[in-house]
Amino acid sequence: MTEIIIVLVKIIFAMMWFLVLTLYLTWAERKESAVMQDRVGANRANIMGVRILGLFQPLADAIKMFFKEDFTPPFSKRFLHNLAPFISFFFSLVTVATIPFGDVLRIGGKTIRLQILDLNIAILFVFAMLSLTIYGVVISGWASNSRWTLLGGLRGAAQLISYEVALGLSLIGLVMVFPTLKFSAFVEYQGGLLFGWLPKWGIFLQPLGFLIFFIAAMAESERVPFDLPEGESEIVGFFTEYGGLKWGLYMFTDFMKLLLISCLLTTFFFGGYHLPWLYADGFHFPWGGTWLLPHGIVVLFQVLAFNLKVFFFCWMQILIRWTYPRFRYDQLMDFGWKLLIPLSLFNIIATAVILKILG
Repeated sequence: MTEIIIVLVKIIFAMMWFLVLTLYLTWAERKESAVMQDRVGANRANIMGVRILGLFQPLADAIKMFFKEDFTPPFSKRFLHNLAPFISFFFSLVTVATIPFGDVLRIGGKTIRLQILDLNIAILFVFAMLSLTIYGVVISGWASNSRWTLLGGLRGAAQLISYEVALGLSLIGLVMVFPTLKFSAFVEYQGGLLFGWLPKWGIFLQPLGFLIFFIAAMAESERVPFDLPEGESEIVGFFTEYGGLKWGLYMFTDFMKLLLISCLLTTFFFGGYHLPWLYADGFHFPWGGTWLLPHGIVVLFQVLAFNLKVFFFCWMQILIRWTYPRFRYDQLMDFGWKLLIPLSLFNIIATAVILKILG
């Protein structure tokens, strides 16, 4: 019974973290774009006259989405039209179950892993879930029964399938270096040191793999400069016939993917919850000094380290979104098939040769 309660608590905390942070990413994007364009940004929503830099704006947006008219076009395939946004939302949400937020927390003789599911095939699980989100895009374009949304759905399916190939290949080199598919094992491998002082993070062992993964993952999230399936300003997208809460789910799913990408980049390439030279009993510095810490403080440092790394990658993706122009569609497909995939194959071969030389 105690184990079930622990699992339920972990699920609640992980889902609250994921959903609340996703909600406030909408505020972060509006504020960051405003700063870049010398504007103030969202700051009008208030509670009893208190604004706090517009932090109530995501709550106001959520309330508006819930109470807007839920319109379904009469010419659409009603059941599939209503189901499509929930498909994309659900399969993006469940991926958070595999993310390790920290190592272990020991309370009252119990050892609690700060992760909901420590799957042996976590990478395959996450890729399977992300692949299923494609159905939400395709079904929405087709079920709206509009030629324009259908074109948007086809663009989205072609883009997501194309960049999934590069996304998967970019991690093969990392799996060759860290021979595991478990996220917790990935992070544990990165807890060591290179040359006695450099953190053994994936970014230092697979720099090309990191670059390919980052670009392909951004394309999977369908954000600028890879927003060809939707492109609200110029292109008719796959969710044109949606409004209210169902349109809000698609927007929310985009930010969930942004957050998920940041979590995966942190887990695969930046040591996850590890801080340089921080071990289970405190800091052990390469020059010989130590700073011993209680177990609770070590866990707190680990969780903070994970969150700060995730925030950094969220900030970087928003920065890129408001910096670069959109690709043409032919450039988008050429970039994936003619550049990223050959580079991924080169990275695999180079990694195999280096591992063979080093034994």
